Amino acid sequence: MKVVILAGGLGTRISEESHLKPKPMIEIGGKPILWHIMKTYSHFGYNEFIICAGYKQHVIKEYFANYYLYNSDVTFDLSDNSVKVHSSHTDPWKVTIVDTGLETMTGGRIRRIRDYVGNEPFFLTYGDAVSDINIPELLSFHQAHGKTATITAISLAQMKGVLNTREDGQVTAFREKDDQDQSLINGGFMVMNPEIFNYLSGDETVFEKEPMEKLAAEGQLYAFNYEGFWQCMDTQREMKKLEELWDSGKAPWKIW
Repeated sequence: MKVVILAGGLGTRISEESHLKPKPMIEIGGKPILWHIMKTYSHFGYNEFIICAGYKQHVIKEYFANYYLYNSDVTFDLSDNSVKVHSSHTDPWKVTIVDTGLETMTGGRIRRIRDYVGNEPFFLTYGDAVSDINIPELLSFHQAHGKTATITAISLAQMKGVLNTREDGQVTAFREKDDQDQSLINGGFMVMNPEIFNYLSGDETVFEKEPMEKLAAEGQLYAFNYEGFWQCMDTQREMKKLEELWDSGKAPWKIW
């Protein structure tokens, strides 16, 4: 299965860093948070990625264009313009980076990569959150209920879209956050069947609004409740928290 990562937003809430690069390229422990997310999926054998790029997409493309050199010991002989690679520590990844537009909303970005996904289920996540989630367990849950979409539900003070769920995981309502909320949120790490594209109408489609609300109303959206580690990186404070965890050598999401 392919892994689709939303990485095209402006990252305005962490603008101290994102004015130079896309938020998914902000580094934790010397590696972009995008890399950390990809390592999680790769740990479980999922190595084909489709990155929905937009804002400063060239930074993402240049990173992967030079990925082999970044992760190898190299001698550059300037006398004859030759390069010798001594050892390599690269990953078995196939990475497709798609320009999904600068102002495109999340649903529109997903819609634009339809031809790259094909008519098959795919993983979908945001390019700014890490977790120690067990991806095969998530997939098994999705396959067991047989509906269109699965999202990972995290219990946190509200920052994201809010879920109301039944005991079996079916989402009965999906709505935007409220100031008084403190229940389950959409933490990303999703699984989608190809029918999801029927819910996406154009570049202006916000995935977390009408598509999610319609899926919930039709009984096509289930939540995989996860109580392990999950952390997004929306602010400088959250970035520093992740950096401190990594530097401690006890980063919970480092399962590889």
